[in-house]
Amino acid sequence: MTLDLSLLPDGGVSWLDASGPEEDIVLSTRVRLARNLQGRAFTIRASAHDLDAILECVAEAGRATPQLRGVVVFRLDGLDRLDRQLLHERHLVSKELAGLEREGGARHAAALLTNGDIGVMVNEEDHLRIQVLRSGFAIPEAYAQIAQFDGDIGDRVSFAFHPEFGYLTSCPTNAGTGLRASVLIHLPGLVLTKEIAKVLQGLAQVGLTFRGLYGEGSEVVGNFFQLSNQTTLGKSEEELLDHLGKIVRQVIGYEQQARDKLQRNAPTVIADKVWRAYGLLRYARSLSFEETMNLLSAVRLGVGVNLITDLSVYTLNKLLIFTQPAHLAARADRPLGDPELPTMRASYVRRALDEDAARQQKPEPGTDQQP
Repeated sequence: MTLDLSLLPDGGVSWLDASGPEEDIVLSTRVRLARNLQGRAFTIRASAHDLDAILECVAEAGRATPQLRGVVVFRLDGLDRLDRQLLHERHLVSKELAGLEREGGARHAAALLTNGDIGVMVNEEDHLRIQVLRSGFAIPEAYAQIAQFDGDIGDRVSFAFHPEFGYLTSCPTNAGTGLRASVLIHLPGLVLTKEIAKVLQGLAQVGLTFRGLYGEGSEVVGNFFQLSNQTTLGKSEEELLDHLGKIVRQVIGYEQQARDKLQRNAPTVIADKVWRAYGLLRYARSLSFEETMNLLSAVRLGVGVNLITDLSVYTLNKLLIFTQPAHLAARADRPLGDPELPTMRASYVRRALDEDAARQQKPEPGTDQQP
Protein backbone atom coordinates (compact mmCIF):
# COMPACT_ATOMS: atom_id res chain seq x y z
CA MET A 1 0.00 0.00 0.00
CA THR A 2 1.26 3.49 -0.89
CA LEU A 3 0.75 6.46 1.41
CA ASP A 4 -0.81 9.34 -0.54
CA LEU A 5 -1.23 12.37 1.71
CA SER A 6 -2.26 14.53 -1.24
CA LEU A 7 -5.72 13.03 -0.69
CA LEU A 8 -6.02 15.21 2.43
CA PRO A 9 -6.43 19.02 2.47
CA ASP A 10 -2.99 20.49 3.36
CA GLY A 11 -1.70 16.95 3.79
CA GLY A 12 -3.53 16.70 7.12
CA VAL A 13 -1.47 19.44 8.78
CA SER A 14 -3.71 22.51 8.47
CA TRP A 15 -3.28 22.89 12.26
CA LEU A 16 0.24 24.19 11.55
CA ASP A 17 -1.03 27.36 9.89
CA ALA A 18 -0.63 29.59 12.99
CA SER A 19 -4.15 30.97 12.60
CA GLY A 20 -5.41 30.17 16.09
CA PRO A 21 -5.44 32.26 19.29
CA GLU A 22 -2.08 32.72 21.12
CA GLU A 23 -0.37 31.08 18.15
CA ASP A 24 3.08 32.42 19.07
CA ILE A 25 3.03 30.44 22.35
CA VAL A 26 0.51 27.64 21.73
CA LEU A 27 1.22 25.61 18.60
CA SER A 28 -1.91 23.46 18.69
CA THR A 29 -4.89 22.17 20.67
CA ARG A 30 -5.98 18.55 20.54
CA VAL A 31 -9.15 16.96 21.91
CA ARG A 32 -9.43 13.17 21.86
CA LEU A 33 -12.25 10.80 22.78
CA ALA A 34 -11.77 7.09 23.53
CA ARG A 35 -14.68 4.88 22.54
CA ASN A 36 -15.35 1.14 22.23
CA LEU A 37 -18.13 -0.69 20.42
CA GLN A 38 -20.80 -2.35 22.52
CA GLY A 39 -20.50 -6.14 22.60
CA ARG A 40 -17.05 -6.31 20.99
CA ALA A 41 -13.88 -7.59 22.66
CA PHE A 42 -11.35 -4.88 23.49
CA THR A 43 -8.51 -4.79 20.97
CA ILE A 44 -6.01 -6.45 23.31
CA ARG A 45 -8.24 -9.56 23.39
CA ALA A 46 -9.72 -9.35 19.90
CA SER A 47 -8.93 -11.84 17.15
CA ALA A 48 -7.91 -10.77 13.65
CA HIS A 49 -11.47 -11.48 12.50
CA ASP A 50 -12.82 -9.27 15.32
CA LEU A 51 -10.45 -6.42 14.39
CA ASP A 52 -11.49 -6.60 10.73
CA ALA A 53 -15.15 -6.45 11.74
CA ILE A 54 -14.52 -3.46 14.02
CA LEU A 55 -12.75 -1.56 11.24
CA GLU A 56 -15.51 -2.32 8.74
CA CYS A 57 -18.19 -1.21 11.19
CA VAL A 58 -16.43 2.04 12.11
CA ALA A 59 -15.56 2.90 8.50
CA GLU A 60 -19.17 2.34 7.38
CA ALA A 61 -20.52 4.45 10.24
CA GLY A 62 -17.93 7.18 9.65
CA ARG A 63 -18.75 7.49 5.95
CA ALA A 64 -22.41 7.95 6.86
CA THR A 65 -21.70 11.04 9.01
CA PRO A 66 -21.71 14.54 7.51
CA GLN A 67 -18.16 15.14 8.78
CA LEU A 68 -16.51 12.08 7.20
CA ARG A 69 -18.17 11.82 3.82
CA GLY A 70 -15.36 11.13 1.38
CA VAL A 71 -13.14 9.96 4.22
CA VAL A 72 -9.71 8.56 3.41
CA VAL A 73 -8.82 5.25 5.08
CA PHE A 74 -5.16 4.45 5.68
CA ARG A 75 -4.51 0.83 6.71
CA LEU A 76 -1.38 1.10 8.83
CA ASP A 77 -0.87 -2.64 8.85
CA GLY A 78 -0.28 -2.34 5.10
CA LEU A 79 2.25 0.50 5.26
CA ASP A 80 5.99 0.25 5.72
CA ARG A 81 7.69 1.74 8.77
CA LEU A 82 8.71 4.98 7.05
CA ASP A 83 5.12 5.80 6.06
CA ARG A 84 3.79 4.89 9.49
CA GLN A 85 6.41 7.07 11.15
CA LEU A 86 5.58 9.93 8.79
CA LEU A 87 1.93 9.81 9.89
CA HIS A 88 3.10 9.83 13.49
CA GLU A 89 5.39 12.82 12.89
CA ARG A 90 2.39 14.74 11.55
CA HIS A 91 0.50 13.99 14.80
CA LEU A 92 -2.14 12.12 12.79
CA VAL A 93 -1.61 8.79 14.60
CA SER A 94 -0.15 7.67 17.90
CA LYS A 95 3.05 5.68 18.26
CA GLU A 96 0.91 2.76 19.46
CA LEU A 97 -1.33 2.74 16.35
CA ALA A 98 1.70 3.10 14.07
CA GLY A 99 3.34 0.14 15.79
CA LEU A 100 6.64 1.96 16.04
CA GLU A 101 7.60 0.08 19.21
CA ARG A 102 6.29 -3.31 18.10
CA GLU A 103 8.59 -5.77 16.37
CA GLY A 104 5.85 -6.91 14.04
CA GLY A 105 4.77 -3.38 13.13
CA ALA A 106 1.19 -2.14 13.35
CA ARG A 107 -1.58 -4.30 14.85
CA HIS A 108 -3.80 -6.14 12.38
CA ALA A 109 -6.52 -3.83 10.98
CA ALA A 110 -4.95 -0.75 12.60
CA ALA A 111 -6.25 2.15 10.55
CA LEU A 112 -6.70 5.91 10.33
CA LEU A 113 -9.91 7.43 9.01
CA THR A 114 -9.56 11.13 8.30
CA ASN A 115 -10.61 13.99 6.07
CA GLY A 116 -7.93 16.32 7.41
CA ASP A 117 -10.12 17.92 10.10
CA ILE A 118 -11.26 14.91 12.11
CA GLY A 119 -9.24 11.75 12.59
CA VAL A 120 -10.37 8.38 13.89
CA MET A 121 -7.69 5.91 14.93
CA VAL A 122 -9.22 2.45 14.72
CA ASN A 123 -7.98 -0.56 16.69
CA GLU A 124 -5.45 1.28 18.81
CA GLU A 125 -5.76 0.63 22.58
CA ASP A 126 -9.49 1.25 22.12
CA HIS A 127 -11.67 0.57 19.10
CA LEU A 128 -11.89 4.28 18.31
CA ARG A 129 -9.68 7.18 19.28
CA ILE A 130 -11.38 10.20 17.76
CA GLN A 131 -9.29 13.36 17.62
CA VAL A 132 -9.47 16.95 16.44
CA LEU A 133 -6.38 19.15 16.09
CA ARG A 134 -6.71 22.92 15.85
CA SER A 135 -4.21 25.71 15.46
CA GLY A 136 -3.38 27.72 18.57
CA PHE A 137 -5.23 27.78 21.88
CA ALA A 138 -8.68 26.65 20.76
CA ILE A 139 -10.19 24.28 23.31
CA PRO A 140 -13.88 25.28 22.89
CA GLU A 141 -13.67 25.16 19.09
CA ALA A 142 -11.95 21.76 19.06
CA TYR A 143 -14.44 20.28 21.52
CA ALA A 144 -17.47 21.62 19.64
CA GLN A 145 -16.20 19.95 16.47
CA ILE A 146 -15.46 16.60 18.08
CA ALA A 147 -18.67 16.56 20.14
CA GLN A 148 -20.76 17.00 16.99
CA PHE A 149 -18.99 14.12 15.28
CA ASP A 150 -19.14 11.93 18.41
CA GLY A 151 -22.89 12.42 18.52
CA ASP A 152 -23.33 11.71 14.80
CA ILE A 153 -21.28 8.52 14.75
CA GLY A 154 -22.83 7.49 18.08
CA ASP A 155 -26.22 7.55 16.33
CA ARG A 156 -24.92 4.88 13.95
CA VAL A 157 -23.04 2.55 16.30
CA SER A 158 -23.54 1.60 19.94
CA PHE A 159 -20.68 2.54 22.28
CA ALA A 160 -19.82 0.55 25.40
CA PHE A 161 -21.29 2.64 28.22
CA HIS A 162 -22.10 2.07 31.90
CA PRO A 163 -24.54 4.30 33.81
CA GLU A 164 -22.13 4.65 36.71
CA PHE A 165 -18.71 4.49 35.04
CA GLY A 166 -19.48 6.22 31.74
CA TYR A 167 -17.71 5.17 28.54
CA LEU A 168 -15.80 1.92 29.08
CA THR A 169 -12.19 1.82 27.92
CA SER A 170 -9.32 -0.67 27.85
CA CYS A 171 -7.40 1.38 30.41
CA PRO A 172 -9.41 2.39 33.51
CA THR A 173 -7.71 5.80 33.57
CA ASN A 174 -9.59 6.72 30.38
CA ALA A 175 -13.04 5.59 31.57
CA GLY A 176 -15.84 8.05 32.21
CA THR A 177 -15.79 10.76 29.60
CA GLY A 178 -12.98 9.10 27.64
CA LEU A 179 -11.71 12.63 27.05
CA ARG A 180 -8.10 13.76 26.84
CA ALA A 181 -7.49 17.36 25.88
CA SER A 182 -4.06 18.87 25.45
CA VAL A 183 -2.23 21.91 24.22
CA LEU A 184 1.24 21.90 22.68
CA ILE A 185 2.85 24.95 24.22
CA HIS A 186 6.25 26.63 23.76
CA LEU A 187 7.81 27.75 27.06
CA PRO A 188 11.39 28.96 26.42
CA GLY A 189 10.99 31.96 28.73
CA LEU A 190 10.18 29.78 31.73
CA VAL A 191 13.05 27.44 30.86
CA LEU A 192 15.59 30.28 30.55
CA THR A 193 14.47 31.94 33.79
CA LYS A 194 14.62 28.52 35.51
CA GLU A 195 10.99 28.80 36.61
CA ILE A 196 9.78 25.84 34.56
CA ALA A 197 10.16 23.23 37.34
CA LYS A 198 7.94 25.24 39.67
CA VAL A 199 5.26 25.64 37.00
CA LEU A 200 5.30 21.95 36.04
CA GLN A 201 5.14 20.91 39.68
CA GLY A 202 2.12 23.17 40.09
CA LEU A 203 0.37 21.42 37.18
CA ALA A 204 0.51 18.07 38.97
CA GLN A 205 -1.08 19.63 42.04
CA VAL A 206 -4.10 20.77 40.07
CA GLY A 207 -4.70 17.52 38.19
CA LEU A 208 -2.84 18.19 34.95
CA THR A 209 0.19 16.49 33.50
CA PHE A 210 2.91 17.35 30.99
CA ARG A 211 4.61 15.31 28.31
CA GLY A 212 6.91 15.85 25.37
CA LEU A 213 6.28 16.81 21.75
CA TYR A 214 4.45 13.56 20.99
CA GLY A 215 2.64 12.95 24.25
CA GLU A 216 3.04 9.97 26.53
CA GLY A 217 6.52 8.45 26.50
CA SER A 218 8.08 11.22 24.40
CA GLU A 219 10.85 13.57 25.46
CA VAL A 220 10.62 17.34 25.73
CA VAL A 221 12.56 18.90 22.85
CA GLY A 222 12.73 22.51 21.72
CA ASN A 223 11.04 23.67 24.96
CA PHE A 224 7.70 22.28 23.72
CA PHE A 225 5.45 20.78 26.37
CA GLN A 226 2.15 18.97 25.94
CA LEU A 227 -0.16 19.91 28.83
CA SER A 228 -3.25 17.75 29.35
CA ASN A 229 -5.89 16.62 31.82
CA GLN A 230 -5.22 13.54 33.94
CA THR A 231 -8.77 12.89 35.14
CA THR A 232 -11.51 11.54 32.87
CA LEU A 233 -13.95 10.18 35.47
CA GLY A 234 -16.16 12.05 37.94
CA LYS A 235 -16.44 15.33 36.01
CA SER A 236 -18.24 16.38 32.86
CA GLU A 237 -16.45 17.15 29.63
CA GLU A 238 -17.21 20.84 30.07
CA GLU A 239 -15.75 20.87 33.58
CA LEU A 240 -12.57 19.11 32.47
CA LEU A 241 -12.07 21.46 29.53
CA ASP A 242 -12.83 24.58 31.56
CA HIS A 243 -10.27 23.57 34.18
CA LEU A 244 -7.61 22.84 31.54
CA GLY A 245 -8.32 26.14 29.80
CA LYS A 246 -7.97 28.18 33.00
CA ILE A 247 -4.65 26.56 33.93
CA VAL A 248 -3.23 26.91 30.42
CA ARG A 249 -4.15 30.61 30.45
CA GLN A 250 -2.18 30.96 33.67
CA VAL A 251 0.82 29.19 32.12
CA ILE A 252 0.63 31.48 29.07
CA GLY A 253 0.66 34.44 31.46
CA TYR A 254 3.69 33.06 33.30
CA GLU A 255 5.51 32.58 29.99
CA GLN A 256 4.74 36.12 28.87
CA GLN A 257 6.00 37.46 32.21
CA ALA A 258 9.19 35.41 31.86
CA ARG A 259 9.78 36.79 28.36
CA ASP A 260 9.27 40.34 29.61
CA LYS A 261 11.70 39.68 32.43
CA LEU A 262 14.34 38.40 30.01
CA GLN A 263 13.88 41.39 27.72
CA ARG A 264 14.12 43.75 30.66
CA ASN A 265 17.03 42.17 32.55
CA ALA A 266 19.12 40.49 29.86
CA PRO A 267 18.27 41.96 26.44
CA THR A 268 21.75 41.49 24.98
CA VAL A 269 21.97 37.87 26.13
CA ILE A 270 18.59 37.05 24.62
CA ALA A 271 19.31 38.90 21.38
CA ASP A 272 22.62 37.05 21.04
CA LYS A 273 20.95 33.68 21.65
CA VAL A 274 18.21 34.39 19.11
CA TRP A 275 20.45 35.72 16.34
CA ARG A 276 23.08 33.02 16.81
CA ALA A 277 20.35 30.39 16.41
CA TYR A 278 18.96 32.14 13.34
CA GLY A 279 22.44 32.37 11.82
CA LEU A 280 23.10 28.68 12.36
CA LEU A 281 19.79 27.72 10.77
CA ARG A 282 20.45 30.01 7.80
CA TYR A 283 23.97 28.76 7.11
CA ALA A 284 24.59 25.36 8.75
CA ARG A 285 25.41 22.47 6.38
CA SER A 286 24.51 19.64 8.79
CA LEU A 287 21.89 19.60 11.54
CA SER A 288 20.69 16.87 13.88
CA PHE A 289 17.00 16.72 14.74
CA GLU A 290 17.54 17.72 18.37
CA GLU A 291 19.82 20.60 17.43
CA THR A 292 17.27 21.83 14.90
CA MET A 293 14.48 21.78 17.49
CA ASN A 294 16.56 23.78 19.97
CA LEU A 295 17.58 26.34 17.35
CA LEU A 296 14.00 26.68 16.12
CA SER A 297 12.93 27.21 19.73
CA ALA A 298 15.32 30.15 20.11
CA VAL A 299 14.23 31.67 16.79
CA ARG A 300 10.57 31.21 17.68
CA LEU A 301 11.27 33.10 20.93
CA GLY A 302 12.87 35.86 18.85
CA VAL A 303 9.74 36.13 16.72
CA GLY A 304 7.56 36.14 19.84
CA VAL A 305 9.41 39.07 21.42
CA ASN A 306 9.68 40.96 18.09
CA LEU A 307 13.44 40.65 17.71
CA ILE A 308 12.83 38.96 14.36
CA THR A 309 10.04 40.63 12.45
CA ASP A 310 10.34 39.19 8.93
CA LEU A 311 9.80 35.50 9.68
CA SER A 312 6.40 33.81 9.93
CA VAL A 313 5.34 31.49 12.75
CA TYR A 314 3.78 29.29 10.05
CA THR A 315 7.20 28.60 8.54
CA LEU A 316 8.63 27.75 11.96
CA ASN A 317 5.69 25.42 12.63
CA LYS A 318 6.26 23.59 9.36
CA LEU A 319 9.96 23.20 10.09
CA LEU A 320 9.15 21.47 13.38
CA ILE A 321 7.40 18.71 11.44
CA PHE A 322 9.06 18.57 8.02
CA THR A 323 12.62 18.35 9.36
CA GLN A 324 11.86 15.11 11.17
CA PRO A 325 13.50 11.89 9.93
CA ALA A 326 10.61 10.22 8.08
CA HIS A 327 9.69 13.44 6.27
CA LEU A 328 13.24 14.02 5.08
CA ALA A 329 13.70 10.38 4.07
CA ALA A 330 10.38 10.28 2.20
CA ARG A 331 11.14 13.51 0.34
CA ALA A 332 14.54 12.27 -0.81
CA ASP A 333 13.43 8.63 -1.29
CA ARG A 334 16.07 7.50 1.19
CA PRO A 335 15.92 4.98 4.06
CA LEU A 336 15.26 6.23 7.58
CA GLY A 337 18.80 5.57 8.74
CA ASP A 338 20.50 7.31 5.82
CA PRO A 339 23.64 9.09 7.10
CA GLU A 340 22.92 12.04 4.77
CA LEU A 341 19.73 13.03 6.63
CA PRO A 342 21.48 15.74 8.73
CA THR A 343 22.82 17.31 5.52
CA MET A 344 19.40 17.15 3.88
CA ARG A 345 17.83 18.65 7.00
CA ALA A 346 20.18 21.65 6.93
CA SER A 347 19.53 22.15 3.23
CA TYR A 348 15.76 22.03 3.72
CA VAL A 349 15.91 24.54 6.60
CA ARG A 350 18.06 26.98 4.61
CA ARG A 351 15.72 26.81 1.64
CA ALA A 352 12.57 27.25 3.76
CA LEU A 353 14.01 30.29 5.56
CA ASP A 354 15.23 31.84 2.28
CA GLU A 355 11.80 31.37 0.70
CA ASP A 356 10.07 32.88 3.73
CA ALA A 357 12.42 35.88 3.71
CA ALA A 358 11.71 36.42 0.00
CA ARG A 359 7.94 36.31 0.63
CA GLN A 360 8.20 38.79 3.49
CA GLN A 361 10.22 41.23 1.37
CA LYS A 362 8.00 40.95 -1.71
CA PRO A 363 6.15 44.28 -2.22
CA GLU A 364 2.39 44.38 -2.21
CA PRO A 365 0.79 44.62 -5.69
CA GLY A 366 0.42 48.22 -6.79
CA THR A 367 3.02 49.63 -4.39
CA ASP A 368 5.92 51.73 -5.64
CA GLN A 369 9.34 50.09 -5.66
CA GLN A 370 12.61 51.90 -5.17
CA PRO A 371 14.97 51.65 -8.16
